[in-house]
Amino acid sequence: MASVLVVEDDPFVRSALIRQLTEASYTVRSVGTALEALREVAHFRFDVVVLDLGLPDLDGSEALKMLRGITDVPVIIATARDDEAEIVRLLHAGADDYLVKPFSVEHLTARMAAVLRRSRVGSGEPAPTPEIRVGGLVIDPLRRQAELDGTALDLTRREFDLLAFLAGRPGVVVPRRELLAEVWQQAYGDDQTIDVHLSWLRRKLGETAARPRYLHTLRGVGVKLEPPRERQP
Repeated sequence: MASVLVVEDDPFVRSALIRQLTEASYTVRSVGTALEALREVAHFRFDVVVLDLGLPDLDGSEALKMLRGITDVPVIIATARDDEAEIVRLLHAGADDYLVKPFSVEHLTARMAAVLRRSRVGSGEPAPTPEIRVGGLVIDPLRRQAELDGTALDLTRREFDLLAFLAGRPGVVVPRRELLAEVWQQAYGDDQTIDVHLSWLRRKLGETAARPRYLHTLRGVGVKLEPPRERQP
């Protein structure tokens, strides 16, 4: 049973969503402000967040940026705003889907099901390899755990997926388009999305773009992961 966080300040819309999603067999929690939403995702695990933009304490677009800083949970924007430029901007900023009010619960649950399918490993896919080793990196796709030189890495879902995908192809330059397709499951997107996640991942690996150890960016080509070169004495 999937768990949903509904972030909606209108009490009528909020109660209707809670009732309808519960009847559709979802486990639902709800809040009315952006700060409450951030607190919820920091303390509870959700499968999807339904986020309104017109929140009383913080615009939903800013809330989306803050959510993306702490979690990769799929986010569906649900709002009365229908400006195409804003929709594109929010999708590039990390939203997984966008619904314009009013919408039926059937439409919402269909979008949620599609987002959840994209965010989970399909049962028909081959089983993950038991373990990947690249230098001091040890990655266990089955348990979704990673270590660097014996120390566990605290990775978000997307950071882990990106690291595991690159580590499974050590020394191979992977084009950004392939990363978007395989890791983000998007046919196209903003390169900034990849850059931001690479930056977070580098920080956790104890390196920088200027002084890389494992992650190397080839401008205009792609990204590769390889073992660190031994320093010359």
